[in-house]
Amino acid sequence: MQNIRPAAVAGLFYPGETNALTHDVRAMLAAARPSELTPKALIVPHAGYVYSGAVAASAYAALKNIVPNIRRVVLLGPTHRVAVRGLALPGTGAFTTPLGTVQVDTAAAQAIAHLPQVMVSAQAHAQEHSLEVQLPFLQTVLPDFKLLPLAVGMATPEEVAEVLEVLWGGDETLIVVSSDLSHYLPYNMARQVDAASTQSILALEHTLSHEQACGATPINGLTLAARRHHLTPHLLDLRNSGDTAGPRDGVVGYASFAFTEEGTRHVC
Repeated sequence: MQNIRPAAVAGLFYPGETNALTHDVRAMLAAARPSELTPKALIVPHAGYVYSGAVAASAYAALKNIVPNIRRVVLLGPTHRVAVRGLALPGTGAFTTPLGTVQVDTAAAQAIAHLPQVMVSAQAHAQEHSLEVQLPFLQTVLPDFKLLPLAVGMATPEEVAEVLEVLWGGDETLIVVSSDLSHYLPYNMARQVDAASTQSILALEHTLSHEQACGATPINGLTLAARRHHLTPHLLDLRNSGDTAGPRDGVVGYASFAFTEEGTRHVC
């Protein structure tokens, strides 16, 4: 029998019932600002859908022109519960959500297994929400794809970029980095910190701290790789939980970015 990683945060971060989840994801995608970009990579937030779902939808809606091309999604997100050194593969053959099963790209996993910074840790993936909350969006937008999920722990930007280089591929491969921005700052302070972090990402710097973004490590690796591949970053949406569904005394920041091969910069 295939080893499957079951949904861990359905009913918590997003609806656990199939029809409700389908409705909510489709509604958020339909409400997203139209985009004519052709992304190679995305940065997407990973809070509960009531808080960051609309911001995430702006990234996934930007895929509409390239959906037929995408066959593999390389998904990187930070570990929140289990400390790991490097980047952890799940050691499973599939992930499930209320929308169905997504097959893991085992060939891609084997292609990076020789790298010293790559390990296997089912424990790191078991309760990790940063990867799981992206799946219903991907399952709704993409008709047929395989997934390479990587839980990113302690690693350098160069180590992350090296993994991405092996997996870079062509139009068939989409890279998604899952990250929120600042955490639990007062509203106005968070806006200032997140604006500075956004400018750093748009400049393709790879110096974000974990105070600026919980997924700073995979973001830094992506921006390093994006610089090497001459990608252009585009800010699609920038808000925080005080703008969406929470109080303003301690907010979490959210942003969506697309990285493309064309040279025109777009800022929301």
